[in-house]
Amino acid sequence: MLAAHALVDGRDSPALRELAGLPRRSDETEIRELYVQALHELGIPLPDEETAGRRQLVNLAFGLVNGELGPKDVADRLSIAVAALTPEETEFLSVAAEYSKWMEPDELPGWDNDLRTAAHALTVSTDLGSVSGVMGWRRD
Repeated sequence: MLAAHALVDGRDSPALRELAGLPRRSDETEIRELYVQALHELGIPLPDEETAGRRQLVNLAFGLVNGELGPKDVADRLSIAVAALTPEETEFLSVAAEYSKWMEPDELPGWDNDLRTAAHALTVSTDLGSVSGVMGWRRD
């Protein structure tokens, strides 16, 4: 969907069109190769691993704040490759990582509130800008 949003936003390249047409659960290696190729075709430098991880974290925070993602979606999309440099990034990552499918139902509202609070703090403090909907495709 991110590639489709990029196309709607006016970006276009052969690899981007192919990426947009892939089924949601496609092979991760194929997705990554097309992603890298699309960035190259669009003249967008591939971010270093740390910047990419921070952008992923910020994108998750904006997705939660904007109602595009739910708290469990955020927890499910966390990756061990995510980087956190600022106190706000660290807090958001820490709270999100606390989620467990074994949490008691009475624990979820508090965790949800803490995650939303941390997401808001991150979105208002980040120097990475909003990449809402199309992580990595927009230039800041």
